[in-house]
Amino acid sequence: MFDFRKIELTDRDEINARLAVSDRMGCEYSFANNFAWHRLSDSLICLHGDFYILMNFSDGEPVLSLPACAADGDQGRERTLSLLKELEKYITDNGDVFRVCSVTENDLEWLKEVCGDRISFSTDRGSSDYIYLSEKLITLEGKKYHGKRNHINRFMENDWSFDEIRPCDIEDCFRFAADIYNSVGDNDGSAAIEQYAIHRFLMNMDYLGLKGGILRANGEMVGFTIGEQLNSNTFVVHIEKARGDINGAYPMLCNQFAKKYASQLKYINREEDMGIEGLRRSKLSYHPEFLLHKYTVSFE
Repeated sequence: MFDFRKIELTDRDEINARLAVSDRMGCEYSFANNFAWHRLSDSLICLHGDFYILMNFSDGEPVLSLPACAADGDQGRERTLSLLKELEKYITDNGDVFRVCSVTENDLEWLKEVCGDRISFSTDRGSSDYIYLSEKLITLEGKKYHGKRNHINRFMENDWSFDEIRPCDIEDCFRFAADIYNSVGDNDGSAAIEQYAIHRFLMNMDYLGLKGGILRANGEMVGFTIGEQLNSNTFVVHIEKARGDINGAYPMLCNQFAKKYASQLKYINREEDMGIEGLRRSKLSYHPEFLLHKYTVSFE
């Protein structure tokens, strides 16, 4: 009934067609993200009719993202409910609890209306996406961005440039990312998975439709970033790496990337903070317009 398997690069067109219609804002609704990060939770995919289903594993137990459907509105919701019933039987027949993640607050409301007391739900603050108005990250106007502007002004005292990532820059980006990890000394395994994801992003940038930029100061790379248009009104930043010892490198990288690639879109999704305190402080310091909270729903 359901053929779950590893994601392949050749799945791009079929998956993107479903994601384009569903038009979801969560960073996990990106073919490039799913392709690059599949090792993080040993994810599997299933193309079932015109649905795209992503299955992750947490402590060996399956958790499915709310399926993306090549239909929208009430019709899409009704067909999603029908699919969830099929998936519930498939999962529970294998002896597992049926759990669905990436459920937004709007999704949760209609699921509660339909399923009532059959469902319970929880949310992890570390999985909420930070959503910003593009205009604000581009202009950095107002008192609350005073500090960011000061850091950028300090950075601009360098002979600096921000350029598109070219094929000849890819090896330099690999080395830069490795140097960042070596300086941090992260040995918990997550660094290796992110290095793998960066490799997949960089080696397939054109095919994945990604945009990338390199920030340089005095001829030396001090940061690079990768992202893409996620849906009809949102640009998503997948990777952002910069030298922490260079004053203003991070805000300059964020600002220049937004100017170059997100000016025609209303929102920028800078993804989640994964519960990392320093990353949370950094993302909050850019003053998100809102947090896209995502729930995990268990069916009982």
